[in-house]
Amino acid sequence: MTTTTTPATASRTAARIGWALTALLAIFLIFDGVTKLINVQQVRDATVDLGLREEMTPVIGVVLLVCVALYLVPRTAFLGAVLLTGYLGGAVLTNWRVDKPLFSTVLFAVYMGVAVWGALYLRDPRVRQVMPIVR
Repeated sequence: MTTTTTPATASRTAARIGWALTALLAIFLIFDGVTKLINVQQVRDATVDLGLREEMTPVIGVVLLVCVALYLVPRTAFLGAVLLTGYLGGAVLTNWRVDKPLFSTVLFAVYMGVAVWGALYLRDPRVRQVMPIVR
């Protein structure tokens, strides 16, 4: 027996999966931003190892948390995704510049960016209209 799904059901399922993926991303990014904001010693040390000044750590955390907040609000999610893409691009360059491992470290931010856009694509039908996947 073959089951068929209506577009509304498929859309509802896609939105749920998108929001679940968004929640996972948000938990990870909020944790990262808060550890930078409260200036955890290990995070400060990692920042310095990347060639950045120690006092930049809380500022980077604030920028990340603002981007995540914009991403989580449906009305500003597209802007948040664009800003997160820029933030993650900076992470790629920063890690690449100091010769971190390519697939595990440098490209991790690319994987996160793909997940950010994938989650937004699934949860927002307007994004699916702008970027349709043609079968």
